[in-house]
Amino acid sequence: MHVVAIIAGALIIIVVLLDAFETVVLPRRVKRHFRISAWFYRLTWVPYAKLASYIHSQTRRETMLGYFGPVSMIGLLELWAGGLICGFALLQYGAGEHLSAPGVTRLSFGLLLYHSGETFFTLGYGDITPASGFSRAFAVIEAGMGFAFLGVVIGYLPTMYSAFSRREVEISLLDARAGSPPSAAELLTRAVESLDQGSLDRLFQDWERWAAEILESHLSYPVLIFYRSQHSNQSWLAALTVILDATALVIAGIDQIGKQQALRTFKMARHAVVDLAQVVYAHYDPQAPDRLSPEDLAAIRAQLAQKGLQLQQGPEADAKLGDLRALYESYVQALAKNLLIALPQWIRHDRIKDNWRSGPWDRIIQARGLGSIVSERRTATDDHF
Repeated sequence: MHVVAIIAGALIIIVVLLDAFETVVLPRRVKRHFRISAWFYRLTWVPYAKLASYIHSQTRRETMLGYFGPVSMIGLLELWAGGLICGFALLQYGAGEHLSAPGVTRLSFGLLLYHSGETFFTLGYGDITPASGFSRAFAVIEAGMGFAFLGVVIGYLPTMYSAFSRREVEISLLDARAGSPPSAAELLTRAVESLDQGSLDRLFQDWERWAAEILESHLSYPVLIFYRSQHSNQSWLAALTVILDATALVIAGIDQIGKQQALRTFKMARHAVVDLAQVVYAHYDPQAPDRLSPEDLAAIRAQLAQKGLQLQQGPEADAKLGDLRALYESYVQALAKNLLIALPQWIRHDRIKDNWRSGPWDRIIQARGLGSIVSERRTATDDHF
């Protein structure tokens, strides 16, 4: 039994340390053969998402889902700490009766587990003390590992939240450029005023870099995939999908817009969604609905034509657009299904205000009869800019 305990304790410690090392220190591979963190998220996210799916209100559902990322991260850290504590307790148990406590003739595994916990967190109560070379060595190693674990946590959290902050800045910027929720048709029509200045190319270039940062940060810290945006009608997946949709339209053929930068952005964004779909173990769904109907495509052509943009049409143009969509649609739909994220429409059919237009005093202003004044000012603002 003592030999089995030593082997089991050593294996637990090695597996936990390897998982923590790959997650925090060396998080660069898309898929690993075995990881505690991957197993942990698969077992916790599925029932949590199932429970959240019963909430009909989008705002409340997003609020509940927003708790999962931070809480699960704390849970994963506790799982690592608990594994190390249990592993060292098994080592102490397997080493034999090498610990002494006042008034205790025989130490049970529960007391060894308690001693391992107070050693790991360096509490140093002194009620149980090592009495042999093996037990003293284990205690010193465990105490040092506890300090190292604390240092990893201190360095891990700021780095991860910095990546989350950079992600959300670009998503917020998309609000005025593509609406809330965003759409590809809205993005292109709002950018038409300054196409001669190359603004759309610069926008695509910024989003190419953003997609690369998303790929790097979310592969390095997969928990960021579960972090929701500040507004319920925004998300990193919706923003990435809109960029893919917009660049696909440009590549398929809009006479007044060059394709080179759009193609580079499309490649980077497509790379991101494919790799991240593997991280969350998304599966291809042959029954997924078509996001772009012929009626919506005709409406997009009409909306772009009103701004002087001619989207090529005909069997060849439609086939080219279909081939581009086939490269990423199934992946974004699988991600959306796994993460309970609503995908954006290609063209908006509603009159929902953008986030920058809405505010908590709107109803009061309307009730006081100032709605027409506010509406006129908003129209003047839109015309001016």
